[in-house]
Amino acid sequence: MAWVVLFVSAALETVWATALGESHGFTRLGPSLVFAATIAVSLGAFGYVLRHIPISTAYAVWTGTGAALTVLWGMATGAEPVTLLRLLFIAGIVGCVVGLKLVPARPARGRARRVSVAPARDSVGAARDSVGAARDSSSAARDSA
Repeated sequence: MAWVVLFVSAALETVWATALGESHGFTRLGPSLVFAATIAVSLGAFGYVLRHIPISTAYAVWTGTGAALTVLWGMATGAEPVTLLRLLFIAGIVGCVVGLKLVPARPARGRARRVSVAPARDSVGAARDSVGAARDSSSAARDSA
């Protein structure tokens, strides 16, 4: 299911990228509203995908598929020239996307690390920023020497 959502999200990337271009710097209301709606849905769907597919694979597939579909849309509408080299390079992108889908995702060697985005807390429980935490730990190292 996550792969289906990933490809739908990538297709929506084509819609919002095209709408962004058609908005002429957000001066046209219709394309600007299409952009806002489709980017919200596309990124929301992509967020769902990231709970099931590793970011390295998901992002490469999402951007590659979105880019290929955007160029193909441009060719289909006459905004982009259709050339043999363009088609060859798009086929290369599609081949890479298919390859990433076919390669089984394996966990990295060793223990998986979780990265916390919560601020560090001192012994009293007060939050400190990373600069303060680094400054405090270097002071403690200097004091113990």
